[in-house]
Amino acid sequence: MAWADVFQQKRFSPEKFQKVNLFETERMFCDVYCFEPGQDQAAHKHQGADKIYYVLEGKGIVQIGAERRELTPGMVAHAESGEEHAVSNPGPDRLVMLVFMAPRPS
Repeated sequence: MAWADVFQQKRFSPEKFQKVNLFETERMFCDVYCFEPGQDQAAHKHQGADKIYYVLEGKGIVQIGAERRELTPGMVAHAESGEEHAVSNPGPDRLVMLVFMAPRPS
């Protein structure tokens, strides 16, 4: 697929945040991450791959390394290869992010 309506792809679950893949090649991926209030993505890191988080809706707390910042629609964060990163949605609204990673982890 060469095109996607991001807002038509949103999915939410009360159990855990949802990742909806939009595009994936052997070099990169692009997902929509959908968080209900109180959900998070645990801190983790990727060796050899960079990740970009772009907020579409809501507010989220993004941790990159030791720094944490609140991101709102239109804001973007970049986690370099090997940097620990995490996302949380403190609420009260849903959080929707566009997420890119390259190169795609194997």
